[in-house]
Amino acid sequence: MTLKRKEAYQVAIMGATGAVGQEIMAVLEERKFPVERLHLFASERSAGSTYTVFGKETIVQRLSEGVFSGIDLVLGATDSALSKKFTPLAVKAGCVVIDNSSAFRMDSSVPLVVPEVNGHTVGLHNGIIANPNCSTAQLVVALKPLHDVAKLRRVVVTTFQSVSGTGKEAMDELLEQTKAVLSFKEVKCHVYAQQIAFNCIVNWECNLQTGYTDEEMKIINETRKIMGDSTIQMTATTIRVPVFRSHGESVNIETERKLVVSEARAILSNAPGIVVFDDPARNLYPTPLDAVGQDNVYVGRIREDLSVKNGLNLWLVADNLRKGAALNAVQIAEALIQ
Repeated sequence: MTLKRKEAYQVAIMGATGAVGQEIMAVLEERKFPVERLHLFASERSAGSTYTVFGKETIVQRLSEGVFSGIDLVLGATDSALSKKFTPLAVKAGCVVIDNSSAFRMDSSVPLVVPEVNGHTVGLHNGIIANPNCSTAQLVVALKPLHDVAKLRRVVVTTFQSVSGTGKEAMDELLEQTKAVLSFKEVKCHVYAQQIAFNCIVNWECNLQTGYTDEEMKIINETRKIMGDSTIQMTATTIRVPVFRSHGESVNIETERKLVVSEARAILSNAPGIVVFDDPARNLYPTPLDAVGQDNVYVGRIREDLSVKNGLNLWLVADNLRKGAALNAVQIAEALIQ
């Protein structure tokens, strides 16, 4: 299946009213994606609400089986269950779907794409292209240029993930809990089982045999698939932190060939999608606030790991709603129409 070259496209957002769906609208408009008409689909509860995009007021329609006729491109921002139900229907109707959920990421017939890393795989799709986990996306942007030069042996990553990765309701919960704590009122938990305000939690499903969360295994498996190298040894720890937006990652790598700090900085400075923000003398390093609303992955605290021969430590920050989801999906769409 191919997407025919046109001056403008019939584009749909599936799950348009969620945090990622709304961010996709903004990114499409910012990047002037050639949209002939934008279709917004969401649950029955959200149907009828309106958004102004490309200067036009667009009414949200209820997501149902017959809505995909005549649409060229679908940007999916639903959960996995809805994606598994509606993505095949969209493909059957002739659409190409770029899916943000985890439903198809590890399907061997579906390319899992971060354009700066493996954009060449976009054309290998059969109607579905998968967008990776938000933490994986920013990680591989930084790993790939180092891997190309010195080949990664092992990666240890600890993520510090903002609540926006769970959605708008989680952001609202952090706000309300923060108000409650500062007002000495009862803290109520709805989205997360434990208090997130002034706390760090692990809120993903855990495999009781291995002790790993599903989020940790996503990062490991998706990184290997995107990088095209199953030999990279990886381990991950994922933590949810009381930050509204942007994920941070502490990354330790071991390479076959030694990389000194100055060389690593130079490699990363010249890589697409990366801004090196690293000056220890001025205490300069990226924070989640630096990345909010930005498209790049920010890298700092680049230093040798003194405990191993060929080790480096990195600190990464990126806006999870943009590079981790909406922006990456639109970048895939841009590569697709080229």
